[in-house]
Amino acid sequence: MEAKAPSESRTTLTDLVLPSETNPLNNLFGGELLARMDRAASIAARRHSRRIVVTASVNHVAFNKAIPLGSVVTVEAAVSRAFKSSMEIFIDVWVEDRESGRRTKANEAIYTFVAVDETGAPIQVPQLNPETEIEKERYAAALRRKQLSLVLAGKLKPAEATELKALFE
Repeated sequence: MEAKAPSESRTTLTDLVLPSETNPLNNLFGGELLARMDRAASIAARRHSRRIVVTASVNHVAFNKAIPLGSVVTVEAAVSRAFKSSMEIFIDVWVEDRESGRRTKANEAIYTFVAVDETGAPIQVPQLNPETEIEKERYAAALRRKQLSLVLAGKLKPAEATELKALFE
């Protein structure tokens, strides 16, 4: 199985924030943004694996900036690391200024997807070959996040978390 670049999975979804998608403060519901991010991440994971994919976890979400009614929102997702059957997807959310058109990063998230066969059993995915500096940073950080998650779940002994240990040595 040949490794792929993150650019091969890159997915961009752009949409408008409508009144039915906002809270009483006229900002986009967090749940609506989570759904948009999940769709973009799902497409990115499928593009990388060319398999059926399922959301395994939402590892991190940062709602840094409210997204007001009428905003143009762009969700960008790409695989940041591939493991055996799972893929970490890094998501950036941008809001476009109505007058200038300038984009501002509003939020980010990290999701994990697993590729499965027709019976729902996990299936191997291609490895990832990061190219840009940000892709390389996200790739390296993904292993630390995975090790931390495994340690917290009791599936990996802290002494075996080599990437985490390296942070403290």
